[in-house]
Amino acid sequence: MNTTFDAIVIGAGHNSLVAANYLAKAGRKVLVLERRDIAGGQLARASFGEGFSVDPLYAGALLRPDIVADLSLAKYGLDAKPAAKSPCIALLPDGQRLHLVADGKDAATLASIRALSAKDAQTWPDFVAFMDKAAAFLDAAYRTSMPRLPHFDLRKDGLPLAKLGWTLRRLGGRDMFGVIRALSMSMVEFTEEWFESEPLRAAVAAVGIHGHTLGAMSAGGGFTLIHNWRNRGGLAQPQLAGGSARIADVLAAALKARGGEIRTGAEVAKILVNHQRASGVRLTSGETIDAATVLSGADPRRTLLGLVGAVELPPEFVWATQSIKMRGSVAKVHLLTDGRHGLPAGTLAHAPTCKYLEHAFDAAKYGELSTAPYLEVTSDGNVVSIHVQFAPYALRCGTWENQRSHLETLAIDTLAAHFPALKDSIRQIASILPTDLEATWSLTEGDLHHGQLQLDQIFFMRPLPGWSNHRTPIDGLWLCGSGVHGGGGISGAAGRNAARTVLRG
Repeated sequence: MNTTFDAIVIGAGHNSLVAANYLAKAGRKVLVLERRDIAGGQLARASFGEGFSVDPLYAGALLRPDIVADLSLAKYGLDAKPAAKSPCIALLPDGQRLHLVADGKDAATLASIRALSAKDAQTWPDFVAFMDKAAAFLDAAYRTSMPRLPHFDLRKDGLPLAKLGWTLRRLGGRDMFGVIRALSMSMVEFTEEWFESEPLRAAVAAVGIHGHTLGAMSAGGGFTLIHNWRNRGGLAQPQLAGGSARIADVLAAALKARGGEIRTGAEVAKILVNHQRASGVRLTSGETIDAATVLSGADPRRTLLGLVGAVELPPEFVWATQSIKMRGSVAKVHLLTDGRHGLPAGTLAHAPTCKYLEHAFDAAKYGELSTAPYLEVTSDGNVVSIHVQFAPYALRCGTWENQRSHLETLAIDTLAAHFPALKDSIRQIASILPTDLEATWSLTEGDLHHGQLQLDQIFFMRPLPGWSNHRTPIDGLWLCGSGVHGGGGISGAAGRNAARTVLRG
Protein backbone atom coordinates (compact mmCIF):
# COMPACT_ATOMS: atom_id res chain seq x y z
CA MET A 1 0.00 0.00 0.00
CA ASN A 2 1.36 3.47 -0.89
CA THR A 3 -0.52 6.56 0.27
CA THR A 4 0.66 10.12 -0.34
CA PHE A 5 0.44 12.92 2.25
CA ASP A 6 1.64 16.52 2.22
CA ALA A 7 3.47 15.94 5.50
CA ILE A 8 4.36 13.01 7.72
CA VAL A 9 5.12 13.66 11.39
CA ILE A 10 7.12 10.99 13.20
CA GLY A 11 6.00 10.47 16.79
CA ALA A 12 2.81 11.57 18.53
CA GLY A 13 4.33 13.49 21.41
CA HIS A 14 3.07 16.94 22.31
CA ASN A 15 5.48 18.80 20.01
CA SER A 16 4.62 16.54 17.08
CA LEU A 17 0.90 17.00 17.69
CA VAL A 18 1.31 20.77 17.95
CA ALA A 19 3.26 20.86 14.66
CA ALA A 20 0.72 18.62 12.96
CA ASN A 21 -2.14 20.85 14.11
CA TYR A 22 -0.50 23.98 12.68
CA LEU A 23 0.12 22.22 9.36
CA ALA A 24 -3.41 20.86 9.20
CA LYS A 25 -4.81 24.29 10.08
CA ALA A 26 -2.90 25.63 7.06
CA GLY A 27 -4.63 23.06 4.83
CA ARG A 28 -1.90 20.43 4.64
CA LYS A 29 -2.80 16.74 4.53
CA VAL A 30 -0.99 15.42 7.61
CA LEU A 31 -0.25 11.92 8.92
CA VAL A 32 1.19 11.35 12.40
CA LEU A 33 2.91 8.00 12.96
CA GLU A 34 3.35 6.69 16.50
CA ARG A 35 5.33 3.57 17.44
CA ARG A 36 3.36 2.94 20.64
CA ASP A 37 -0.30 1.97 20.82
CA ILE A 38 -1.26 5.33 22.33
CA ALA A 39 -0.68 8.93 21.25
CA GLY A 40 0.77 11.55 23.58
CA GLY A 41 4.41 10.60 24.02
CA GLN A 42 5.64 11.61 27.48
CA LEU A 43 2.18 12.91 28.37
CA ALA A 44 0.24 9.73 27.57
CA ARG A 45 -1.45 8.24 30.63
CA ALA A 46 0.07 4.96 31.87
CA SER A 47 -1.75 2.16 33.68
CA PHE A 48 -0.03 -0.27 36.02
CA GLY A 49 -3.18 -2.15 36.97
CA GLU A 50 -6.74 -1.59 38.13
CA GLY A 51 -7.07 1.77 39.86
CA PHE A 52 -3.37 2.55 39.24
CA SER A 53 -3.30 5.06 36.39
CA VAL A 54 -0.70 7.85 36.38
CA ASP A 55 0.88 10.67 34.42
CA PRO A 56 4.09 8.68 34.06
CA LEU A 57 6.77 11.32 33.51
CA TYR A 58 5.33 14.80 34.05
CA ALA A 59 3.30 15.49 37.19
CA GLY A 60 2.19 18.80 35.70
CA ALA A 61 2.34 20.53 32.34
CA LEU A 62 1.15 23.62 30.49
CA LEU A 63 1.04 24.38 26.80
CA ARG A 64 1.94 27.93 25.85
CA PRO A 65 -1.17 30.16 26.03
CA ASP A 66 -0.52 31.49 22.50
CA ILE A 67 -0.58 27.91 21.16
CA VAL A 68 -3.83 27.21 23.01
CA ALA A 69 -5.29 30.34 21.40
CA ASP A 70 -3.86 29.74 17.90
CA LEU A 71 -5.24 26.21 17.74
CA SER A 72 -8.55 27.05 19.49
CA LEU A 73 -7.85 24.30 22.02
CA ALA A 74 -10.25 25.79 24.56
CA LYS A 75 -13.00 24.63 22.22
CA TYR A 76 -11.84 21.08 22.92
CA GLY A 77 -11.70 21.61 26.68
CA LEU A 78 -8.13 22.73 27.40
CA ASP A 79 -7.50 25.67 29.73
CA ALA A 80 -4.51 27.87 28.97
CA LYS A 81 -3.47 27.92 32.62
CA PRO A 82 -4.39 26.28 35.93
CA ALA A 83 -7.00 27.93 38.12
CA ALA A 84 -4.46 28.81 40.83
CA LYS A 85 -0.79 28.44 41.60
CA SER A 86 -0.16 25.37 43.74
CA PRO A 87 2.46 25.49 46.50
CA CYS A 88 5.97 24.14 46.44
CA ILE A 89 6.63 22.64 49.88
CA ALA A 90 10.23 22.10 50.92
CA LEU A 91 10.51 19.19 53.36
CA LEU A 92 13.00 20.15 56.05
CA PRO A 93 14.57 18.18 58.91
CA ASP A 94 12.67 17.75 62.19
CA GLY A 95 9.30 17.88 60.44
CA GLN A 96 9.57 21.53 59.38
CA ARG A 97 8.19 22.66 56.04
CA LEU A 98 8.75 25.72 53.87
CA HIS A 99 5.62 26.77 51.97
CA LEU A 100 6.36 28.64 48.73
CA VAL A 101 4.02 30.07 46.11
CA ALA A 102 5.46 32.08 43.22
CA ASP A 103 3.56 35.19 44.25
CA GLY A 104 5.25 38.13 45.93
CA LYS A 105 2.11 38.92 47.93
CA ASP A 106 1.13 35.43 49.12
CA ALA A 107 0.72 35.77 52.88
CA ALA A 108 1.37 32.10 53.72
CA THR A 109 4.61 32.16 51.71
CA LEU A 110 5.87 35.34 53.34
CA ALA A 111 5.06 34.00 56.80
CA SER A 112 6.82 30.71 56.08
CA ILE A 113 9.95 32.47 54.83
CA ARG A 114 9.86 34.97 57.70
CA ALA A 115 10.11 32.08 60.17
CA LEU A 116 13.55 31.42 58.67
CA SER A 117 14.66 34.93 57.80
CA ALA A 118 12.93 38.31 57.98
CA LYS A 119 15.37 39.65 55.39
CA ASP A 120 14.49 36.88 52.92
CA ALA A 121 10.77 37.57 53.39
CA GLN A 122 11.45 41.17 52.40
CA THR A 123 13.43 40.02 49.36
CA TRP A 124 10.92 37.44 48.12
CA PRO A 125 8.62 39.86 46.19
CA ASP A 126 11.62 41.29 44.32
CA PHE A 127 12.87 37.79 43.54
CA VAL A 128 9.51 36.70 42.13
CA ALA A 129 9.29 39.87 40.04
CA PHE A 130 12.78 39.28 38.64
CA MET A 131 12.08 35.63 37.84
CA ASP A 132 8.84 36.55 36.08
CA LYS A 133 10.72 39.08 33.95
CA ALA A 134 13.49 36.60 33.17
CA ALA A 135 10.92 33.96 32.23
CA ALA A 136 9.12 36.48 30.00
CA PHE A 137 12.39 37.13 28.15
CA LEU A 138 13.02 33.41 27.72
CA ASP A 139 9.43 33.03 26.57
CA ALA A 140 10.12 35.65 23.88
CA ALA A 141 13.32 33.83 22.92
CA TYR A 142 11.39 30.60 22.50
CA ARG A 143 8.96 32.40 20.19
CA THR A 144 11.89 33.43 18.02
CA SER A 145 13.45 30.99 15.56
CA MET A 146 17.22 31.07 15.90
CA PRO A 147 19.34 31.88 12.83
CA ARG A 148 21.72 29.32 11.36
CA LEU A 149 24.90 31.10 12.39
CA PRO A 150 27.12 31.92 10.61
CA HIS A 151 24.49 31.74 7.82
CA PHE A 152 22.68 34.93 8.80
CA ASP A 153 19.99 36.29 6.48
CA LEU A 154 19.37 39.90 7.47
CA ARG A 155 15.97 40.02 5.75
CA LYS A 156 14.62 36.84 7.39
CA ASP A 157 16.49 36.84 10.69
CA GLY A 158 17.19 40.49 11.40
CA LEU A 159 13.74 41.70 12.47
CA PRO A 160 12.89 38.77 14.82
CA LEU A 161 16.26 39.08 16.55
CA ALA A 162 15.88 42.85 16.80
CA LYS A 163 12.49 42.34 18.48
CA LEU A 164 14.07 39.87 20.91
CA GLY A 165 16.85 42.33 21.69
CA TRP A 166 14.27 45.04 22.31
CA THR A 167 12.38 42.71 24.67
CA LEU A 168 15.58 42.27 26.67
CA ARG A 169 16.31 46.01 26.65
CA ARG A 170 12.82 46.83 27.91
CA LEU A 171 13.57 44.96 31.14
CA GLY A 172 15.57 47.98 32.18
CA GLY A 173 19.31 48.23 32.67
CA ARG A 174 19.47 46.48 36.04
CA ASP A 175 17.23 43.53 35.19
CA MET A 176 18.66 43.19 31.67
CA PHE A 177 22.16 42.64 33.02
CA GLY A 178 20.75 40.54 35.84
CA VAL A 179 19.13 38.14 33.37
CA ILE A 180 22.27 37.92 31.22
CA ARG A 181 24.41 37.21 34.29
CA ALA A 182 21.97 34.66 35.67
CA LEU A 183 22.03 32.44 32.59
CA SER A 184 25.55 31.16 33.24
CA MET A 185 25.51 31.17 37.05
CA SER A 186 25.37 28.10 39.24
CA MET A 187 22.45 27.65 41.61
CA VAL A 188 24.72 28.23 44.58
CA GLU A 189 25.97 31.53 43.16
CA PHE A 190 22.55 32.69 42.03
CA THR A 191 20.64 31.88 45.21
CA GLU A 192 23.34 33.29 47.49
CA GLU A 193 22.91 36.67 45.78
CA TRP A 194 19.22 36.66 46.73
CA PHE A 195 18.79 34.84 50.04
CA GLU A 196 20.55 34.09 53.32
CA SER A 197 18.40 31.12 54.40
CA GLU A 198 19.84 27.79 53.27
CA PRO A 199 16.48 25.94 53.09
CA LEU A 200 15.07 28.65 50.80
CA ARG A 201 18.18 28.66 48.64
CA ALA A 202 18.00 24.87 48.30
CA ALA A 203 14.28 24.89 47.44
CA VAL A 204 14.92 27.30 44.57
CA ALA A 205 18.08 25.47 43.49
CA ALA A 206 16.18 22.17 43.29
CA VAL A 207 13.89 23.59 40.61
CA GLY A 208 16.98 24.77 38.73
CA ILE A 209 18.41 21.27 38.42
CA HIS A 210 15.12 19.41 38.04
CA GLY A 211 15.23 17.09 35.03
CA HIS A 212 18.80 18.07 34.17
CA THR A 213 22.13 16.42 34.89
CA LEU A 214 23.45 19.40 36.80
CA GLY A 215 24.51 19.97 40.37
CA ALA A 216 23.91 23.01 42.52
CA MET A 217 27.45 24.16 41.69
CA SER A 218 27.25 23.54 37.93
CA ALA A 219 27.48 26.48 35.56
CA GLY A 220 24.26 27.17 33.68
CA GLY A 221 21.91 26.43 36.55
CA GLY A 222 20.51 29.92 36.22
CA PHE A 223 19.32 29.18 32.71
CA THR A 224 17.66 25.91 33.69
CA LEU A 225 15.96 27.61 36.65
CA ILE A 226 14.50 30.29 34.37
CA HIS A 227 13.54 27.60 31.85
CA ASN A 228 11.70 25.52 34.46
CA TRP A 229 10.12 28.61 36.04
CA ARG A 230 8.82 29.63 32.62
CA ASN A 231 7.37 26.16 31.88
CA ARG A 232 5.83 25.74 35.34
CA GLY A 233 4.72 29.29 35.93
CA GLY A 234 6.77 29.32 39.12
CA LEU A 235 8.31 26.75 41.46
CA ALA A 236 5.55 24.13 41.68
CA GLN A 237 4.29 21.73 39.04
CA PRO A 238 1.17 23.21 37.41
CA GLN A 239 -1.93 21.11 37.99
CA LEU A 240 -4.57 20.83 35.25
CA ALA A 241 -7.94 19.12 35.48
CA GLY A 242 -7.49 15.70 33.89
CA GLY A 243 -3.73 15.73 34.41
CA SER A 244 -0.97 16.17 31.85
CA ALA A 245 -2.53 13.56 29.59
CA ARG A 246 -5.40 15.99 28.97
CA ILE A 247 -3.06 18.06 26.79
CA ALA A 248 -2.28 15.11 24.53
CA ASP A 249 -5.93 14.09 24.31
CA VAL A 250 -7.03 17.58 23.29
CA LEU A 251 -4.26 17.98 20.71
CA ALA A 252 -5.17 14.63 19.15
CA ALA A 253 -8.87 15.54 19.04
CA ALA A 254 -8.13 18.92 17.48
CA LEU A 255 -5.91 17.35 14.81
CA LYS A 256 -8.56 14.82 13.83
CA ALA A 257 -11.15 17.60 13.63
CA ARG A 258 -8.86 19.41 11.19
CA GLY A 259 -8.65 16.34 8.97
CA GLY A 260 -5.30 15.07 10.23
CA GLU A 261 -4.69 11.37 10.75
CA ILE A 262 -2.96 9.61 13.64
CA ARG A 263 -1.81 6.02 13.29
CA THR A 264 -0.63 4.27 16.43
CA GLY A 265 1.29 1.00 16.42
CA ALA A 266 3.07 2.31 13.31
CA GLU A 267 6.83 2.34 13.89
CA VAL A 268 9.02 4.14 11.38
CA ALA A 269 12.05 2.07 10.40
CA LYS A 270 13.55 4.43 7.85
CA ILE A 271 13.23 7.96 6.53
CA LEU A 272 13.46 7.57 2.77
CA VAL A 273 15.96 9.84 1.03
CA ASN A 274 16.20 10.37 -2.71
CA HIS A 275 19.01 12.61 -4.03
CA GLN A 276 19.45 14.25 -0.63
CA ARG A 277 15.74 14.95 -0.27
CA ALA A 278 13.25 13.24 2.05
CA SER A 279 10.59 11.43 0.07
CA GLY A 280 8.64 9.60 2.78
CA VAL A 281 9.08 6.80 5.30
CA ARG A 282 9.16 3.04 5.50
CA LEU A 283 7.50 1.34 8.46
CA THR A 284 8.78 -1.75 10.24
CA SER A 285 5.84 -3.55 8.64
CA GLY A 286 7.40 -2.84 5.24
CA GLU A 287 4.76 -0.30 4.23
CA THR A 288 6.04 2.75 2.38
CA ILE A 289 4.32 6.15 2.73
CA ASP A 290 5.25 9.07 0.50
CA ALA A 291 5.34 12.71 1.54
CA ALA A 292 7.03 15.84 0.27
CA THR A 293 7.75 16.90 3.86
CA VAL A 294 8.80 14.82 6.88
CA LEU A 295 8.97 16.22 10.41
CA SER A 296 10.50 14.19 13.22
CA GLY A 297 9.52 14.58 16.85
CA ALA A 298 12.16 12.03 17.85
CA ASP A 299 15.43 13.29 19.29
CA PRO A 300 18.02 14.56 16.78
CA ARG A 301 20.45 11.68 17.29
CA ARG A 302 17.76 9.01 16.85
CA THR A 303 16.32 10.83 13.83
CA LEU A 304 19.53 11.56 11.96
CA LEU A 305 21.72 8.59 12.79
CA GLY A 306 18.98 6.01 13.33
CA LEU A 307 16.21 6.82 10.85
CA VAL A 308 18.21 8.61 8.15
CA GLY A 309 21.61 6.96 8.54
CA ALA A 310 25.13 8.34 8.60
CA VAL A 311 25.72 7.38 4.96
CA GLU A 312 23.29 10.12 3.85
CA LEU A 313 24.94 12.86 5.93
CA PRO A 314 28.19 14.88 5.77
CA PRO A 315 30.95 13.37 7.97
CA GLU A 316 31.34 16.53 10.08
CA PHE A 317 27.60 16.62 10.70
CA VAL A 318 27.60 12.98 11.76
CA TRP A 319 30.37 13.64 14.27
CA ALA A 320 28.53 16.67 15.68
CA THR A 321 25.30 14.67 16.00
CA GLN A 322 27.09 11.87 17.81
CA SER A 323 28.43 14.50 20.24
CA ILE A 324 25.03 15.80 21.36
CA LYS A 325 25.00 15.43 25.15
CA MET A 326 22.08 13.34 26.39
CA ARG A 327 23.11 11.94 29.81
CA GLY A 328 19.70 11.37 31.38
CA SER A 329 19.71 10.86 35.15
CA VAL A 330 16.03 10.72 36.11
CA ALA A 331 13.88 7.86 37.44
CA LYS A 332 10.28 7.73 38.62
CA VAL A 333 8.63 5.70 41.38
CA HIS A 334 4.81 5.60 41.46
CA LEU A 335 2.95 4.31 44.51
CA LEU A 336 -0.65 3.14 44.71
CA THR A 337 -1.77 3.67 48.29
CA ASP A 338 -4.95 3.24 50.31
CA GLY A 339 -5.16 7.04 50.51
CA ARG A 340 -3.72 7.35 54.01
CA HIS A 341 -0.23 8.37 52.87
CA GLY A 342 -0.38 11.71 54.72
CA LEU A 343 1.07 13.86 51.91
CA PRO A 344 -0.36 17.36 51.49
CA ALA A 345 -1.39 18.75 48.10
CA GLY A 346 1.27 20.55 46.08
CA THR A 347 4.79 19.85 44.87
CA LEU A 348 6.97 18.47 47.66
CA ALA A 349 10.75 18.78 47.47
CA HIS A 350 13.26 16.78 49.50
CA ALA A 351 16.27 19.05 48.98
CA PRO A 352 17.41 20.26 52.41
CA THR A 353 20.58 22.13 51.36
CA CYS A 354 22.49 23.07 48.23
CA LYS A 355 25.35 20.92 49.49
CA TYR A 356 22.95 17.97 49.67
CA LEU A 357 21.96 18.56 46.02
CA GLU A 358 25.59 18.72 44.96
CA HIS A 359 26.42 15.46 46.75
CA ALA A 360 23.44 13.79 45.05
CA PHE A 361 24.86 14.94 41.71
CA ASP A 362 28.37 13.73 42.62
CA ALA A 363 27.18 10.12 42.56
CA ALA A 364 25.81 10.51 39.03
CA LYS A 365 29.15 11.84 37.79
CA TYR A 366 30.66 8.47 38.67
CA GLY A 367 27.84 6.34 37.29
CA GLU A 368 26.18 5.59 40.61
CA LEU A 369 22.65 5.94 41.94
CA SER A 370 22.64 8.66 44.58
CA THR A 371 22.29 7.14 48.04
CA ALA A 372 20.82 10.44 49.30
CA PRO A 373 18.73 11.55 46.31
CA TYR A 374 16.87 14.73 45.52
CA LEU A 375 13.14 13.96 45.35
CA GLU A 376 10.22 15.92 43.94
CA VAL A 377 6.88 14.42 44.92
CA THR A 378 3.26 14.95 43.93
CA SER A 379 0.07 13.11 44.85
CA ASP A 380 -3.19 12.57 43.02
CA GLY A 381 -5.74 10.90 45.26
CA ASN A 382 -4.40 7.47 46.18
CA VAL A 383 -1.38 7.74 43.86
CA VAL A 384 1.96 9.19 44.96
CA SER A 385 4.54 9.99 42.25
CA ILE A 386 8.21 10.40 43.12
CA HIS A 387 10.72 12.01 40.76
CA VAL A 388 14.23 10.74 41.66
CA GLN A 389 17.56 12.42 40.93
CA PHE A 390 20.21 11.36 40.37
CA ALA A 391 19.83 8.04 38.59
CA PRO A 392 22.34 8.03 35.71
CA TYR A 393 21.48 6.11 32.56
CA ALA A 394 25.01 4.66 32.33
CA LEU A 395 25.76 2.77 35.54
CA ARG A 396 29.40 2.05 36.27
CA CYS A 397 28.61 -1.30 37.90
CA GLY A 398 25.69 -3.65 37.38
CA THR A 399 22.50 -3.09 35.40
CA TRP A 400 19.46 -0.96 36.04
CA GLU A 401 17.14 -3.95 36.18
CA ASN A 402 19.15 -5.23 39.13
CA GLN A 403 18.85 -1.80 40.74
CA ARG A 404 15.05 -1.47 40.41
CA SER A 405 14.21 -2.80 43.88
CA HIS A 406 16.97 -0.73 45.48
CA LEU A 407 15.72 2.44 43.74
CA GLU A 408 12.17 1.86 44.96
CA THR A 409 13.27 1.18 48.54
CA LEU A 410 15.56 4.22 48.55
CA ALA A 411 12.84 6.57 47.27
CA ILE A 412 10.23 5.26 49.71
CA ASP A 413 12.55 5.30 52.73
CA THR A 414 13.67 8.86 51.96
CA LEU A 415 10.10 10.12 51.65
CA ALA A 416 8.81 8.08 54.59
CA ALA A 417 11.24 9.89 56.87
CA HIS A 418 8.92 12.89 56.43
CA PHE A 419 5.64 10.96 56.30
CA PRO A 420 5.66 7.96 58.68
CA ALA A 421 2.23 6.73 57.53
CA LEU A 422 3.40 6.31 53.93
CA LYS A 423 4.82 2.77 54.08
CA ASP A 424 1.76 1.15 55.61
CA SER A 425 -0.47 2.82 53.00
CA ILE A 426 1.36 1.36 49.98
CA ARG A 427 -0.49 -1.30 48.01
CA GLN A 428 1.50 -1.41 44.76
CA ILE A 429 4.76 0.01 43.39
CA ALA A 430 5.69 0.79 39.78
CA SER A 431 9.03 2.31 38.80
CA ILE A 432 10.35 3.80 35.58
CA LEU A 433 14.10 3.41 35.14
CA PRO A 434 16.33 5.44 32.81
CA THR A 435 16.51 2.37 30.56
CA ASP A 436 12.69 2.22 30.54
CA LEU A 437 12.63 5.82 29.34
CA GLU A 438 14.72 4.76 26.35
CA ALA A 439 12.94 1.46 25.63
CA THR A 440 9.34 2.61 26.10
CA TRP A 441 9.45 6.32 25.30
CA SER A 442 12.38 6.27 22.82
CA LEU A 443 14.31 8.79 24.93
CA THR A 444 17.95 8.23 24.02
CA GLU A 445 20.02 7.72 27.19
CA GLY A 446 16.88 8.43 29.20
CA ASP A 447 17.07 12.17 28.48
CA LEU A 448 13.63 13.77 28.92
CA HIS A 449 14.71 16.80 26.88
CA HIS A 450 16.22 15.06 23.80
CA GLY A 451 19.53 16.65 24.73
CA GLN A 452 20.71 18.36 27.90
CA LEU A 453 19.87 22.05 28.27
CA GLN A 454 23.49 23.04 28.84
CA LEU A 455 25.11 26.33 27.87
CA ASP A 456 26.63 24.83 24.72
CA GLN A 457 23.29 23.29 23.67
CA ILE A 458 20.84 26.20 23.88
CA PHE A 459 19.59 28.97 21.59
CA PHE A 460 21.43 29.00 18.24
CA MET A 461 23.52 25.98 19.31
CA ARG A 462 20.51 23.67 19.70
CA PRO A 463 20.51 20.96 18.51
CA LEU A 464 23.78 21.77 16.72
CA PRO A 465 25.66 24.98 15.87
CA GLY A 466 24.64 26.04 12.38
CA TRP A 467 21.43 23.97 12.43
CA SER A 468 19.17 25.80 14.87
CA ASN A 469 16.24 26.54 12.53
CA HIS A 470 14.71 23.03 12.39
CA ARG A 471 16.39 22.21 9.08
CA THR A 472 18.71 19.27 8.41
CA PRO A 473 21.17 18.48 5.60
CA ILE A 474 18.33 16.46 4.05
CA ASP A 475 15.96 18.77 2.18
CA GLY A 476 12.36 18.31 3.24
CA LEU A 477 13.33 16.78 6.63
CA TRP A 478 12.69 18.96 9.66
CA LEU A 479 13.13 18.51 13.42
CA CYS A 480 10.18 19.41 15.65
CA GLY A 481 10.88 17.66 18.97
CA SER A 482 12.30 18.77 22.31
CA GLY A 483 15.86 18.55 21.00
CA VAL A 484 15.54 21.84 19.09
CA HIS A 485 15.37 25.45 20.28
CA GLY A 486 12.30 26.06 22.39
CA GLY A 487 12.15 22.43 23.51
CA GLY A 488 12.69 20.81 26.87
CA GLY A 489 9.71 20.27 29.12
CA ILE A 490 6.11 20.76 28.05
CA SER A 491 5.32 23.99 26.22
CA GLY A 492 4.85 23.10 22.54
CA ALA A 493 7.17 25.89 21.36
CA ALA A 494 9.44 23.55 19.39
CA GLY A 495 6.55 22.01 17.46
CA ARG A 496 4.90 25.36 16.75
CA ASN A 497 8.14 26.99 15.57
CA ALA A 498 8.98 24.01 13.34
CA ALA A 499 5.57 24.10 11.65
CA ARG A 500 5.81 27.82 11.04
CA THR A 501 9.26 27.38 9.53
CA VAL A 502 7.98 24.62 7.22
CA LEU A 503 5.03 26.76 6.13
CA ARG A 504 7.33 29.69 5.33
CA GLY A 505 9.33 27.34 3.10
